[in-house]
Amino acid sequence: MNKALAANAVSPIFVHDDFWIFNKPAGISCHDEPTTGEHGYFRLLRQALLEDVYPVHRLDKVTSGLLIVARSSEAAAQFGSLFANREMQKFYLAISDRKPKKKQGWVIGDMQRSRRSSWRLTSGKSDPAVSQFFSYSMRPGLRLFVVKPLSGKTHQIRVALKSLSAPIVGDHLYAGTPADRTYLHAYAVEFNWLGECLRYHCLPTDGVEFSPVESLLMAKELSCPWLLPWPQR
Repeated sequence: MNKALAANAVSPIFVHDDFWIFNKPAGISCHDEPTTGEHGYFRLLRQALLEDVYPVHRLDKVTSGLLIVARSSEAAAQFGSLFANREMQKFYLAISDRKPKKKQGWVIGDMQRSRRSSWRLTSGKSDPAVSQFFSYSMRPGLRLFVVKPLSGKTHQIRVALKSLSAPIVGDHLYAGTPADRTYLHAYAVEFNWLGECLRYHCLPTDGVEFSPVESLLMAKELSCPWLLPWPQR
């Protein structure tokens, strides 16, 4: 896997003087995995770019999509402030083959450690994970979710969809239907950088069920997720 990644998945899809944006493939961790010896995505980027890279966030191993990497410690600190102050708007795509308890709205609750390295949503709200979402029919029995997390908890979107009785296809940790991959993709971001509003998005490039997503996004006017009428509390 790593050799293939070095060849075709470590080139930035957007380049800025202060940062790069990459489309991370599913199936590779951002950081090295000591137990397996597998190199992480950030290490592969350093090797490919022959430059220092400054990670500012991460994606789960099973998640593909948009990943921002700073080009200096100063830029990394600025991104740290954006994330800490919740000024980084993130949007994800996910697919489920189960009927959700509701088709749009909020998922709010504390997250608690469960078994097998998983998490579960509770009714508490002392430090809640907060997510907004819309969902759309792709075909009978399959729905596309556009999710906007307002917090940054581990496995947040995976747990949110599980709590809706709609686990993500391919997400074995949360009882999703077995598939060729976990169907979760970091789709888009919006943030202010030096007084300029920047918006980026990238489509998933692998996964059978993701194949029709681009046409669906265009048909439903989802290519600019920051313009959706996100639910208000």
